[in-house]
Amino acid sequence: MIKFWAHIFLVTAVALLLAGLPVKATVEQILSPECREFLYMGTAPVGLEDHSLVKICQRYNNKPRYVTLYNTKDHVPVYSAYTFKRSDGEKKVDVPWMYEPQLSTSSDTGEMQQFPRGYMHQNFEDAQAVLEDYANAVLYERGHLNPDEHQANPDDKAATYTLTNVVPQVREFHRGQWKAQEHIIRRRLNNYCRGTAYMVTGITSSGNMIRRHNIGRVAVPTYLWSAYCCIDYDHNAPYDERYKFPAFAHYGLNDKENNQILELSVPKLEEFLKKSTFVDKNFQIFVDDCVPPGSASV
Repeated sequence: MIKFWAHIFLVTAVALLLAGLPVKATVEQILSPECREFLYMGTAPVGLEDHSLVKICQRYNNKPRYVTLYNTKDHVPVYSAYTFKRSDGEKKVDVPWMYEPQLSTSSDTGEMQQFPRGYMHQNFEDAQAVLEDYANAVLYERGHLNPDEHQANPDDKAATYTLTNVVPQVREFHRGQWKAQEHIIRRRLNNYCRGTAYMVTGITSSGNMIRRHNIGRVAVPTYLWSAYCCIDYDHNAPYDERYKFPAFAHYGLNDKENNQILELSVPKLEEFLKKSTFVDKNFQIFVDDCVPPGSASV
């Protein structure tokens, strides 16, 4: 009888312990294999370490969709890493904005969720942006890092509409130069990338903040930047496109004026970011800057 009750106690204790564990993590310091599929050679950019930065495996409708490094202090993504999907560029306009339950103090789901009705954000707004932060920010719009036009599947597009994937962009920059560059990259990769194109799009830090109730809530980036890596590409492409493979990058000033986009090599972008933001001397976006072993970039 004593052994019987001891067994019951042990089973109950294990059940209670398991019940207290979170659903399969989306906030992961060590990314799972299924989430590493969005990263070139399964490796996230290196040289970005801070206690306020957490990796999110962004999940939607029971599948991982992309990876984000999120700043829980400044309430913005530092970068989103995703695989480009051949697309006609159409936007999905009927998607509600979502948030990440994994950044809340208590979570019962591993997936992004639609914002609740009414003001019910107290349990997660300390760690992430909420819709009210953007409500009166007339100078800025919610700008995707992983844009829906770089995705094809409706669920992949829908998954980009989470505030953990957007940063405040100046309206003129968002709708002008940056949007035009997203179109350019989409057409280039549609036409000349034959395999998987890995993309990382991020921001640089700044001292400006969107304020709500006189409290700094969401950091406004000084620059936005993006880089792609596609090692299987069309070697017969016109030279003015071919030399931008297997990898290339660009950045632009998040401002109303002087916001032209500069295209450059990935190493040149890394040099710029080392001087412009909080990355360390070991910062690297792609393993070996997307140059496969035993080969040289064209």
